[in-house]
Amino acid sequence: MKTVTGVFASQSDAQHAVAEMRLAGAHDHRITLLIPGSIQAELESVPNVAAEQPEMAKPVGAVVGAAAGLSAGPVLLAAIIPGVGPVTAIGLLGGAILVAAGATGGSAAGGSLENHMTEGLPEDEIFVYEDALRKGRSVVIAQVSDETEASRFRELLQTEGAETVDAARQQWWIGLRSAEQEHYSAHGRKFGEDEFFYRLGFESALHARTRCKEYDQTLGEMDAKIEELEKQYPGREVAEPFSRGYERGRDYYQQLCDESRAA
Repeated sequence: MKTVTGVFASQSDAQHAVAEMRLAGAHDHRITLLIPGSIQAELESVPNVAAEQPEMAKPVGAVVGAAAGLSAGPVLLAAIIPGVGPVTAIGLLGGAILVAAGATGGSAAGGSLENHMTEGLPEDEIFVYEDALRKGRSVVIAQVSDETEASRFRELLQTEGAETVDAARQQWWIGLRSAEQEHYSAHGRKFGEDEFFYRLGFESALHARTRCKEYDQTLGEMDAKIEELEKQYPGREVAEPFSRGYERGRDYYQQLCDESRAA
């Protein structure tokens, strides 16, 4: 299973793209739409639950399922995501993404969160989705069977005006780069030489699987990644820039959570 993603400047454009994907043969249960904001009445209908995240902010989150009343009856979910705020997701994969992003499941969702199609869940892209949502953008995610189908739907999304997830990721980094360069250079390091590994470490700290764990719980995985990179790039200094980037990534996520909680 492969995942195809498009980031849209407006909700209406994203919704139109979803409609076009359906007409092009995409299955409803394989398409998910993430929209910034929430259905407030549904969020207020259940108590919020604190998501335990060691060494991180303990954000308040709730995932609430409801009948959407839409054609083909997709699952509708609302959540408060730490560092992002309220988000609405339409589609089964949306439940998996919201939970991976730090929201907590609610019993009102029935069996939908347990039965969602999680194969191919792009955990390393979730922070890019979150950044897009913080900026008021909408995200369309589709699961497809093979590369031929993936190529066809990527072209469709592009025709509909979508920005690719890789382009969105690059824009996210451009927004941070100057501050990170200044911080790194202040420690006597050459950012131009180390940026590649520094950024890999920064992004690794934002991976949905590791970012909410205590630092010592992630050391094994971080060391394994450094070892892998050292084999790929013999003779390059990897450990120092990767580790510094990882620490900065954790600080960045903590700050987002704090700002979201204070808002």
